[in-house]
Amino acid sequence: MPGSCRAAIPAMAGFGITPEQTYGVKIPNLRAIAKEYRKNHELALALWEINNRETRILATMIDDPKLLTEMQMEAWAMEFDYWEICDQACMNLLEKHPLAWQKALEWSNHANEGKKRAAFVLMARLAVSDKKAATEKFEPFFPLIVRESTDERNLVKKAVNWALRQIGKRNKALNRQAIQVAEKIVSVESKSARWIATDALRELTSEAVQNRLKS
Repeated sequence: MPGSCRAAIPAMAGFGITPEQTYGVKIPNLRAIAKEYRKNHELALALWEINNRETRILATMIDDPKLLTEMQMEAWAMEFDYWEICDQACMNLLEKHPLAWQKALEWSNHANEGKKRAAFVLMARLAVSDKKAATEKFEPFFPLIVRESTDERNLVKKAVNWALRQIGKRNKALNRQAIQVAEKIVSVESKSARWIATDALRELTSEAVQNRLKS
């Protein structure tokens, strides 16, 4: 392993990237490797089973969404034990599956921290990537954001905040609703809820976001 990769491991841990096994390879380098193996479902399954940070991220990058099964989605999500693998899997693979919207709803109150995070990461990612989705399709997410805003676990509360901010930046209508949701959450007797709401309000009401939505 190159020395530069080894040197990256302590820094990764400082950012909450804490897999059991890792070589410390950077994401851009993994993407370059993945280009050679696009839509290789069988290889993706084999790489995931190796249970190394790099092999699992590569698995999410090269798997074929058309061959991804619901059983595989459920199994992989149960093994999201740090934020990076969760977010990479959602961004590279899960959000591209027809069941992504359903899983965002189903997993939103799951006891498993990683799977619950995945629910709100999917909400955030769908707000960015599903350009054709109607405004009304995002509205069922708001009650879930309110309900789970009191979850103090770090992986969850940051994802709930992310979902609220990304949905609220999608268009004017969702921005208004997201601000109303944040104003509701901020009064909840929970340190997590207050942080989620305060941080979201800061961005959603900012001049930069408001100007972009107007244009």
